[in-house]
Amino acid sequence: MPHHSTQQRLTDLLSEPATTVDGFLDTLGDAAQAGPPTGLTQRLMRTTLLPQVYERYWRPVLGRVLKGPSGPSMADEVALAAERLSLQPGQVVLDVACGTGRFTRAFGDAVGPDGLAIGLDGARSMLSRAVEETDSPAVTYLRADAVEPPLLPSTVDAICCFAALHMFAEPERALDSFTRVLRPGGRIVLLTSARRDCQVTRIADTAGGIVSGQRMFDRGEIAASLRAHGFDEVHEQYFGVAQLVSGRLSDVR
Repeated sequence: MPHHSTQQRLTDLLSEPATTVDGFLDTLGDAAQAGPPTGLTQRLMRTTLLPQVYERYWRPVLGRVLKGPSGPSMADEVALAAERLSLQPGQVVLDVACGTGRFTRAFGDAVGPDGLAIGLDGARSMLSRAVEETDSPAVTYLRADAVEPPLLPSTVDAICCFAALHMFAEPERALDSFTRVLRPGGRIVLLTSARRDCQVTRIADTAGGIVSGQRMFDRGEIAASLRAHGFDEVHEQYFGVAQLVSGRLSDVR
C-alpha cells in the first residue's frame, strides 16, 4: 500500500488537483477512462479480469509474440529499463501506462526511500491491483491521461513507457509531454512496435496492427523523433516487431 507521505510528494508535483481513490491519486474523476480505447488491445486493458492475470500471463505471452523467441523476458525488460534510465537513489521516475506496477515497484527499489517512483495509468482496475501489490515508501500511483501527464514542467529525472506508445491515439503529443516533464539531462526509455523492413512482412505487420488497434512504427522512426525533441545518446535495439529506444534529454534546450 503506497504511503501517505509518498502521495503528498506526488501531489506537490502535479499541475492539477487530484483526489485519493482506492489508494491512488486520481485526476480524471468520473471519466470512465482516459479517452476512448484505440482498439481491441486497449479495450482488454480496461477490463476488471485482465489485471488479475496481467503480470503472470497476459503481458509475458503478448510480449513474447511481439519480441520473438530471442527477445528479452519480462524480467529482462525490467532490468533493461532500469539500466537505460541509469536510476540513482533520490531520483523521481515516471512509469507511464504502468499497468499493475511491476516496473514501478522495481524503479522504487532503484531510487530508494528518498526517491519517488510514480506509476501512471488510466485504468482504475489496473491501479487497484498495483496498489494491492505494492508496499514501498518510494512508490505511488496516479490515474491520469498518459498522453499528457498532469505534472509540472521539469519535475522528473526519468520516464519509462513500455508496450503503450503504439496504443496512443497521438504518440507525438505524448513525446511532447514527456519532454516537457523531464528535467534537462533526464532519460527516457520506450518499448514499442517496429514494423519490419521486408515488404511482405511490412504488410503483415501493418495488418496485425490495424486488427489490434496498435500503430506500427517504422524502424528508426522513434529514434528520429527523440532526436527532434532534443534527446542525445539515442540508442535503438530491435527484436521481432518490437523496438527498445532510449535517450537523454540535452542539457541545452
